[in-house]
This record gives sequence, C-alpha cells and structure tokens, in this order.
Amino acid sequence: MNGLSLKRLVLRLLMLTVVMFAFGFALVPIYDVMCKAFGINGKTGGQYEGSQLADPTRSVRVQFMSTNASDMVWDFYSTADQLEVNPGAVNQMIFVAHNPTDRPMSAQAIPSITPAEAAAYFHKTECFCFTQQVLQPGERIEMPVRFIVDRDLPASVKHLTLAYTLFDITARHPPVAHVAAQDVQGAR
Repeated sequence: MNGLSLKRLVLRLLMLTVVMFAFGFALVPIYDVMCKAFGINGKTGGQYEGSQLADPTRSVRVQFMSTNASDMVWDFYSTADQLEVNPGAVNQMIFVAHNPTDRPMSAQAIPSITPAEAAAYFHKTECFCFTQQVLQPGERIEMPVRFIVDRDLPASVKHLTLAYTLFDITARHPPVAHVAAQDVQGAR
C-alpha cells in the first residue's frame, strides 16, 4: 500500500465511524416511527386524570406480565395473572418487587400494551412506572397500578396484556443507602 491509499482507507474508516455514531442517535426516532407504522410495542401514555362511567354489560380480560431485563436481579411479579374488568371502571393490580442483594439498587419499569391498537384505550391513574424505585438490601415492596380500560375500546378487543420490564438503573441513578436514625445519633 502506498501512502495515498493508506490515507484514503483511514479517511473512509473515520467517515464510517461518524456515520455509525450518527445512526446510533437516529435509532430511537426510527424505532418510534417503525412501531407506529407497524402497530407493534403498544406504549402506554402518562398518568390519566379523567374519569368514566363503568359499562357493566361488557368485560375485557387484562393479563399481567412482568419480566426483568438481563442485568436485573430483583424478584418482580404481579399478585394475579389476570383480571376481568368492565370498561370505564377503575381497577387495581399489585406488583411486588424484592431486592435480594446486599446493596441498595434503583430500578425503572417500562410498560407496554398488546394489542398495540389498544394502548390508546388503556389509562393508568397510578403506576410505579411513573417513578424510579429504590430498594434497600432485602427490601420488598408492593406497588399498585390503578387503571381504566376506556369505554371506547373497540368491541373486537376482548383481551389486553399489560407487560412491564424492570431495568436496573443503579449505575445511572445511584441510590442513597438507608441510614437509621439511631446510626446517625451513634456516630455523633
């Protein structure tokens, strides 16, 4: 290889690196557009502030799923696998999280709804997914999800699945270790 060929190769590799870096940033909006176009990964919205009248003549089965991301070690599950609900009624499901480690950890739950077209009709009025969860070593908590299945849900949809994936965010958002009041006084 002569000097000119080597310079061209290095320049091409640098350009490829810049293009790959830019593509990495573009992946999130591309993902959102693809999900919307193909109707996959029904993302849920933020907290719902409205109210509705229940429709006792109709029922919808809501199934609950909970999974951990690959690096998450917590125990994480719902207290029931499913509920039969009436559209418009306020419902509640309890999810349990337990930190079996010997260190404080932070977590964030990311929800999704299937089928995707039903996501716009599933309203959470209270959800642990709105905030980060911090658990001390050995701590166990019960986290409620209160929700309404909208009365305008298409009649063809008779089954919804609310799935949560729990992510370990300790490295990005380190929790503060819990210090008992007596420990603080004893240190004085």
